[in-house]
Amino acid sequence: MSATRFLVFAACILCLHQAFGELPKARFEYKLSFKGPHLVQRDNTIPFWEYSGDALAGDEGIRITPSLRSKKGAVWSKNQLVSPNWQIEVALRVTGRGRIGADGMAIWFTESKGQEGNVFGSSDHWRGLGVFLDSFDNDNQHNNPYIMAIVNDGTLAFDHMSDGSSQQLGGCLRDFRNKPFPVRVRIEYYKQALTVMVNNGLSNKPEDFELCLRAVNVVLPGAGYLGVSAATGGLADDHDVLSFLTHTLHEPTAETAKVSEEERRKFEDEFNQYYKDLERAKEDYQKEHPDKAFDPYNMPEDKWFESESQRELRQIFDGQMNIHDSVRDVSRKLDELLGRQELVLAKVSSLPGGQQMPPPQVQQQNELLQQIRDLRAVVNDVQVRAANLQSGGGVQQHGGGANVNQQMALHEIKDRLNTVGNDVSMLVKRPPPAAGAAQCPPPPAGSCLTPVVFFVAMGIQIVIMIGYMVYRQNKEATAKKFY
Repeated sequence: MSATRFLVFAACILCLHQAFGELPKARFEYKLSFKGPHLVQRDNTIPFWEYSGDALAGDEGIRITPSLRSKKGAVWSKNQLVSPNWQIEVALRVTGRGRIGADGMAIWFTESKGQEGNVFGSSDHWRGLGVFLDSFDNDNQHNNPYIMAIVNDGTLAFDHMSDGSSQQLGGCLRDFRNKPFPVRVRIEYYKQALTVMVNNGLSNKPEDFELCLRAVNVVLPGAGYLGVSAATGGLADDHDVLSFLTHTLHEPTAETAKVSEEERRKFEDEFNQYYKDLERAKEDYQKEHPDKAFDPYNMPEDKWFESESQRELRQIFDGQMNIHDSVRDVSRKLDELLGRQELVLAKVSSLPGGQQMPPPQVQQQNELLQQIRDLRAVVNDVQVRAANLQSGGGVQQHGGGANVNQQMALHEIKDRLNTVGNDVSMLVKRPPPAAGAAQCPPPPAGSCLTPVVFFVAMGIQIVIMIGYMVYRQNKEATAKKFY
């Protein structure tokens, strides 16, 4: 049976390795990405991107909407993402002074660029995917901040009264407001399977992602524009996008297209031109602002040393991070089990195997041995009590024929008990019969007593005899007091 279980386990491992051993290859798309610092150019434009509405572009990122009421903004890519499999990762911050924020942000993949509208700053009836970070509870169900994904074919109108809960593919309850580190949202679309992972901003480690939702058989357009939009209402938050990284995913067996020599030179010239412009901008800034040059050694003395309160806070934070890492590892393992559960169950169900129950003869023998062990313990207890009675009787008695007879009777009982204990020990130590050995046919029902009944009856009889002798001894001791 152990060999069968080992073979089943090895087959499951082999199936998992064949199915998921090779991950898709990712190719970075720089024309569909942006990241600070030095994000904007001198004319306040972003390479390959355009922003509109109340959005403000800065050196470190893009502020989609400021913390003012009734503001809307968006940023969209100039080029389309043309790939059946892709992955985007967005680093963002949502900060505000209130306990409740509004309204939220949206990450888009649509056939056409969205216009200013009432769906988190973009237009309704879109064709494609929208991942929404909703921070205001319109339906008063106390389920916000909430992250969800909705696929629209152009005919669906977003349900504002229910916060889109009846239209979503899936979602998760995550608090993404006022976090010490940027919140990261990773959206992966591979072989019509949509996966959304979230880093809740409590740590700056790149691998601290948690599964938010996973949906299969999701059909999206083959090409579309990428964008981020946000909106504020009666309450307001700062909605900032720090980076937007796009990768196209390719199967490991697919052959990657070779870049021609002309394209390679074109890319190198473009990189060199951007690098020269960056160095020239740095030199111009240092010439125009010589007083703002940063000197790492010109710092106050209290910045070089750590105070006791800072040390305690750091230790507390380190302990919380260790706990968070442990919980994250457990959560990641559970997510992996949930993601691969259907495949493993399908593979295991197709393989023969299983554990067999032990035969009834072996189970009956085990029960009989246990009963014999219990009976042996009872007999040993009776033997100890008889020895104590013998020693006590010798102290109380002061000679006479009755005392000698009682001692002889007690010795006889002790010898019989020793004989019974030896027989029981031999019976317990007897090896069980082999599985293939010939066994005696079972006796007919009611023909004779079983060993268990016999030993129990003998034990009861011995206890009665000892009780009677003790009772008679007490009577004789009481009668001697009158002489």
